[in-house]
Amino acid sequence: MAKTKIAVLGAGESGVGAAILASKLGMDVWVSDMGKVKDKYVALLNEHNIPFEQGTHTGIKIMDAAEVIKSPGIPAKAPIIKKLKENGIPVISEIEFAGRYTNAQKICITGSNGKTTTTLLTHHIFRKAGLNVGLAGNVGKSLALQVATEQHDYYVIELSSFQLDDMHKFKADIAVLLNITPDHLDRYEYQMQNYVDSKFRILQNQTANDAFIYCIDDEVTAQEVSKRNIAARKFPFSIVREVEEGAFMKNNEIFITTNKTTLTMAVQNLSLFGKHNIYNSMAAAIAARLMDIRKDTVRESLADFQNIEHRLEMVAKIHDVEFINDSKATNINSTWYALESMTTPVVWIVGGVDKGNDYSVLNELVKKKVHAIICLGKDNRKIISAFSLLVPTITEVSSAGEAVMKAYQLSNPGDTVLLSPACASFDRFENYEDRGNQFKKAVRAL
Repeated sequence: MAKTKIAVLGAGESGVGAAILASKLGMDVWVSDMGKVKDKYVALLNEHNIPFEQGTHTGIKIMDAAEVIKSPGIPAKAPIIKKLKENGIPVISEIEFAGRYTNAQKICITGSNGKTTTTLLTHHIFRKAGLNVGLAGNVGKSLALQVATEQHDYYVIELSSFQLDDMHKFKADIAVLLNITPDHLDRYEYQMQNYVDSKFRILQNQTANDAFIYCIDDEVTAQEVSKRNIAARKFPFSIVREVEEGAFMKNNEIFITTNKTTLTMAVQNLSLFGKHNIYNSMAAAIAARLMDIRKDTVRESLADFQNIEHRLEMVAKIHDVEFINDSKATNINSTWYALESMTTPVVWIVGGVDKGNDYSVLNELVKKKVHAIICLGKDNRKIISAFSLLVPTITEVSSAGEAVMKAYQLSNPGDTVLLSPACASFDRFENYEDRGNQFKKAVRAL
């Protein structure tokens, strides 16, 4: 019998994982990447005897496939994808492919902001409860690689809109939608509704036995939920109103109610600070309680969780000035959350590659909290023009080291120096990790 031919486009974490799974299933696999494949992935492909190419797409080999698994980074308008669609060849995501070959419970988390933190926090609770759980999607190892080489009973999966776009029959047992704010609109014909629809694909194929956890305080989400006929059980969370099932905050306590039992916890005991992290903690706690994880375990986990690097990461306190690394804030909304959670006067380091930012949404917070701005991008005209009437001191620098030195000079005891760029990093750094690491190095050298 002829082997099923599978082509994989993109040889990163998800593509190589999908290729290894397909190979283990006895399929005929071809991997193609238009860029240069990283050494660690070259080694993995060679180890599994999987043929691949880099720097080109050999059309004839790709078009010969029964199905194509594509990297989330490749847009639908890429010529090779258009050609595949025209020829009726199915194009799917690695998550869609891997989901066919596991019976594990899948807790899937999406949102414009906070999804990595919430995914890691949920995984932390499950692990602390002693469950056999994998971490997948945009964090951890690819789902396909884990399905191929490990066996988990549960997977906590972070999903971007790009991954959801190429998922069709996949189903989340628990779907979490944190928030929806404009992001990546260039991939959605600059139509907000297209992006909203993409996020709501997390609900596809759910039944009355499944759960949907969502933020009812998020206007876009709440409006969309009211318009849709949702099959799954709904568990909203809120910090402004009480809900019967789900989670809410009252008198600085959070209440998590599932299956008529309630867990309570003081907000001050949460390890993550800021309003947005109350939401993230609520979402993770609801998911955990739906899996019957003990209340004590959930409380302990919410209290001792260590957040990811480069996301509101406390670096050091020097002469009573706190330095916080939020380099992962590559859009306006992430920076809004960061500024919103600050409780002391701020020296704000901002800038980089602008994604079409509308800085005016930050005006109120900046006016109230920021007394100096340090611009770290190559072209800062937009930032200077947005805030020159609101902030007395705005200065430009050309390196992370210079930014830290300048911030230290401009700060007073009791201040916070916040690196929260609201922009991508590619004008001066390799990526947001490189930017955050250079910032931390410079702080520690003070």
